[in-house]
Amino acid sequence: MSAEESLQAIRAQVQQCRACSLHAGRTLAVPGEGPAESQIMFIGEGPGFHEDQQGKPFVGQAGKFLDELLGCAGLKRSEVFITNVVKCRPPNNRDPQPDELSACEQYLDAQIEAINPRVIVTLGRFSMAKFVSNGRISQIHGRPHRAAGRMVVTMYHPAAALHQPDLKKTLMEDFSRLKQFLQEPEKPAIPTPTVPPAPKKEAPPEQLSLF
Repeated sequence: MSAEESLQAIRAQVQQCRACSLHAGRTLAVPGEGPAESQIMFIGEGPGFHEDQQGKPFVGQAGKFLDELLGCAGLKRSEVFITNVVKCRPPNNRDPQPDELSACEQYLDAQIEAINPRVIVTLGRFSMAKFVSNGRISQIHGRPHRAAGRMVVTMYHPAAALHQPDLKKTLMEDFSRLKQFLQEPEKPAIPTPTVPPAPKKEAPPEQLSLF
């Protein structure tokens, strides 16, 4: 199975997933989007209202700012893969709960394995926590880390700048440094893409481990 075929299979499973309670309130699941050959992968927290309506990640105000930030890095949205740690909108945009993060983790892990990105950029503290334990974004934002053999760069979530305008300049400066990270050593050997098994209704899916 090619990386593109793997991503399409994961997308289909996410769209039918009922592994946690978030499925009950969704309009559309938001698996993520971008080319299978992306060198860089952005991982946010969860869909908001507009994402839930369109089934696409980062299409609201935070998404417009993300497009601006990508420009600071010399990137276009069409060149990168964008997803979230949870694929359905939490009620009233609340924080994802542990069981919801656990239910979605196998999909995110499978996407990472299929794409095998050179750089992973975490947007917000929930995606950061998947790769960096005991970290504070205020202290480590914009810095590269090595996690499970991959380069991970921790960033503030673009939505944070909508509420704290002072963060806008910080985010733009951090994104401008992504260019140099993409020039780091080549991607590791590509593993064989896998697709998680379809979860049973209302039961947490079996976790996949890529590392």
